[in-house]
Amino acid sequence: MYTLTVEKPVSNKALWASRIMGGIAILFLLFDSVIHIMRIAPVEETSRQLGYAPELAVPLGILELILLIVYVIPRTSVAGAILLTGYLGGAIAAHVRVGSPLFSHVLFPVYVAILLWGALYLRDKRVQEIFSFERTF
Repeated sequence: MYTLTVEKPVSNKALWASRIMGGIAILFLLFDSVIHIMRIAPVEETSRQLGYAPELAVPLGILELILLIVYVIPRTSVAGAILLTGYLGGAIAAHVRVGSPLFSHVLFPVYVAILLWGALYLRDKRVQEIFSFERTF
């Protein structure tokens, strides 16, 4: 037996909030991936401070760009968010390992992840169901 359900469309305010939140995160990650690929001096210096070889900047930038593309494609955005969360988790681990400042360096990837997931939550009913706080028995 088939049942027909009509989903309520996302409100205009939620859609715009999603676009703004996602846009901020996307622009930051795009900028970050490009400067890694370009291997500018601050990226190489930061890599050394974090204990990574500067040669890893380009592969990491390419990986970040690929994950960002996966996130931007609506059909694969949830998978992209999951993969980017893992990538950002690695950045957190690197900063914790070297004792970086908590709110400006260690937690910055968390802020980006909140923007990524928040944008998805506002526009994607599947994500809302996953993070639903309603009890169902």
